[in-house]
Amino acid sequence: MDDIRVKICGLTRPEDMDAVARAGARYAGLVFFARSPRCVSVAEARALALAAPVGLAKVGLVVDPEDALLDEILEAVPLDMVQLHGRESVARVAEIRARYGLPVMKAVGVAREADLPALLEYGKVADQLLVDAKAPKGAALPGGNGLAFDWRLIAGRRWPCPWMLAGGLTPETVGRAVAMTGARQVDVSSGVESAPGVKDPDRIAAFVEAALAAGGEGAVPRL
Repeated sequence: MDDIRVKICGLTRPEDMDAVARAGARYAGLVFFARSPRCVSVAEARALALAAPVGLAKVGLVVDPEDALLDEILEAVPLDMVQLHGRESVARVAEIRARYGLPVMKAVGVAREADLPALLEYGKVADQLLVDAKAPKGAALPGGNGLAFDWRLIAGRRWPCPWMLAGGLTPETVGRAVAMTGARQVDVSSGVESAPGVKDPDRIAAFVEAALAAGGEGAVPRL
């Protein structure tokens, strides 16, 4: 993995998918969590996923999902990866990966050094890790809260599988985050919005450009 790979999460409109593709992101995230302002229905997600160009990976974000929900989503939506963003156990991550035959990304919240061992354990069963800021106690959402954590906690660390940095990233801060952590993949949701759940195409383009520049590869040409 040479260049920086960018994931834009929480897409809700066809124009969002177009903006993500034009900017040169590698992953497009669709949220299946009712309390999120970025939640889409299965029908909406199917339409969005079918509109994605070849090469743009579609990631479905779910929170502590039961098999019935995953069955419904995956029977209708052509996803490339499942993102588990709840309190799923290591065993549950392995079970979902085996049952559906899709790569699984497990989000792990970090606020202090004591949170880091979980990354090692989940990294043994997941295909990717999402290293995110831990949601504040009592928060309505497990992610997408626009909060960052102390990036020095993970500077230079590695885990058994590829990982992605998330949590409060913006076009203005992603370069510093990449430089400090050594991340080769980054995820953003609220940091490229004009309002909760409303993606801003200019901020998407600026974020991808800043991330790629931080990786030393320069921005990809826009379509």
